[in-house]
Amino acid sequence: MQFGGPDGELGASLRYLSQRFSMPYPELKGLLTDIGTEELGHLEMVGTIVHQLTRNLSEEQIKMAGFDTYFVDHTTGVYPQFASGTPWTAATMQVTGDTIADLTEDLAADGAMV
Repeated sequence: MQFGGPDGELGASLRYLSQRFSMPYPELKGLLTDIGTEELGHLEMVGTIVHQLTRNLSEEQIKMAGFDTYFVDHTTGVYPQFASGTPWTAATMQVTGDTIADLTEDLAADGAMV
């Protein structure tokens, strides 16, 4: 599971919560709201796990794990970025206003997280 990667929890939550506005069916609008809210919960859980696993690392452990460049900028802060180190960007998600296109992207993004 990713925190801020292209298919991570941050993008998932914003994708669902943004796409809900153009959903023409009230029941599905509510469902997108619920899913987006659930994804925010996942974001909190993943962030907590990452923080707990990294907060007490020694300088040597930080270097051995390859976190040294990340640590220079963020220390033990949980920052939304891809595994490659690229900061998260809204450009990795789509909100077209086309219900079928948006739901298809949702399926593809959630399938990539498995």
